[in-house]
Amino acid sequence: MDTKDLAEKGLKLRKELFGDKAVEQRMNAFGAFGEPLQHIINAYAYGDVWSRPGLSLGVKSLAMIAMMAAANRPAELRVHLKGALKNGCSPEEIREILLLVALYCGIPAANEAHRAAMDVLKEEGKA
Repeated sequence: MDTKDLAEKGLKLRKELFGDKAVEQRMNAFGAFGEPLQHIINAYAYGDVWSRPGLSLGVKSLAMIAMMAAANRPAELRVHLKGALKNGCSPEEIREILLLVALYCGIPAANEAHRAAMDVLKEEGKA
């Protein structure tokens, strides 16, 4: 499969995970300058790795929440919190992942992630 096919496959999955509007916003955020980056994200992140069958989309979402919380990437964390809910993860599962973040990555990281999770859960009508 060439990168064009991977990118198309990835874009389709990405829109299923996060919604057309959110993906279009992110893809257009950096204009023509960001097109190569968006191609890489669509082809390799979503067309390849996220499309692999070894883990469910929900498990991948929970892993992303933990990584984005640990790395202090609040914008990406919000994206993946919304994606986790779309992938069937419950608020309880999200909370449990964030408790692991607290234990292994520190309370400050978990505090920020809890704040973002509460905002997203309220926005999505889950809190």
